[in-house]
Amino acid sequence: MNSEQRLRRRLIAAASSYAATWSMPAAAGAAGLMTQSEARAASAGKDAGQEAPAAAVQYPIIVLNSRDADVSLIHPITHKVMSRVATGKEPHHLYPTPDNRQVVIGNAMSDSLTFLDPATGKVMMSLQGIADPYHLGFSPDQNIFVTCANRLDHVDVYRRSGNGDQLSLKLLSRFDLAKTPSHLVFTEDSRVVFCTLQESDELVAIDLKKLVVLWRMKTGRLPAGVAISPDSKLVFVGCMGENNVQVIEPRIGNSAGPRLAAAIKTGDGAHAFRNQGNKRHLWVTNRVANTLSKIDMSTLKVEAEIRVSGGPDCMDIHRSGKQLWVTQRWTRSVALVDLDQSKVVKRVTVGKSPHGVYLHDRADLL
Repeated sequence: MNSEQRLRRRLIAAASSYAATWSMPAAAGAAGLMTQSEARAASAGKDAGQEAPAAAVQYPIIVLNSRDADVSLIHPITHKVMSRVATGKEPHHLYPTPDNRQVVIGNAMSDSLTFLDPATGKVMMSLQGIADPYHLGFSPDQNIFVTCANRLDHVDVYRRSGNGDQLSLKLLSRFDLAKTPSHLVFTEDSRVVFCTLQESDELVAIDLKKLVVLWRMKTGRLPAGVAISPDSKLVFVGCMGENNVQVIEPRIGNSAGPRLAAAIKTGDGAHAFRNQGNKRHLWVTNRVANTLSKIDMSTLKVEAEIRVSGGPDCMDIHRSGKQLWVTQRWTRSVALVDLDQSKVVKRVTVGKSPHGVYLHDRADLL
């Protein structure tokens, strides 16, 4: 086995380690969080433009423990784990529902989705028969839901209708896309979704109106995370088998096709992204280098670097812009980074192989 094969095996195993068993019972909710009636009151007040009650700030930090088939709920003030709630097997990523009142969790090995109340930590419902929803997301217009089937080598496009317990997903098209669809991101107009193909070293663009593949292009080794600039003119790809982020001009509608515009050196194992929320900066985790890099999307330069041990993976940022939470995939923990101090100020022990992380009081996605 050569060095590249060893690297692929190590990183793919860390990114997609498939647990065989799980047995934790579902929890009704987490002590210290809002009750459902309090959550409804807070949401109603927010929708009406009124000041929300104090309890509204108590949304937990949600961390997916992919090898324990559950989530950890962390108190946003004390930073203590308050509860663990069972999901399905291999929960890897999560995304808020269109009405922002639930969080949908993809259970890759259970072929299911778990819908969680982000205020109470209670499981509201589940959907079965969603094949290998490793990565997932709703389009900006909230009409389309897309999943990357990392294990089964396809990308599924669904039409979303309804909200809450009336939410339903209708499969519109399945795209067989070997090998190993990993992460996805949408253009701001919801017309196109970009997906990385981790083991064939490619980026693919799918037209969501015509339901056709627009193009496939080669990338660096082991492309994983993918992000987009606010104007949708640049796509950023984390090359996990290298030490850089590739910047691609998708040039949708241009017969010339996509073009590699730049490669930004960040650190070994460039992996997942989180936009700062200020329409300018983009964070990337470098899982092998154990660092985070802050990229200026206008200059395509790295502005800052923060050391985070344990294989930093997925991130989310508080709406204040001062806190960044990042899972530490190899050390069963999640780190709180103070962005003003540019350092880790808290480490919380969670479950095995923590992957996705979600803050309800989060910064904008761009």
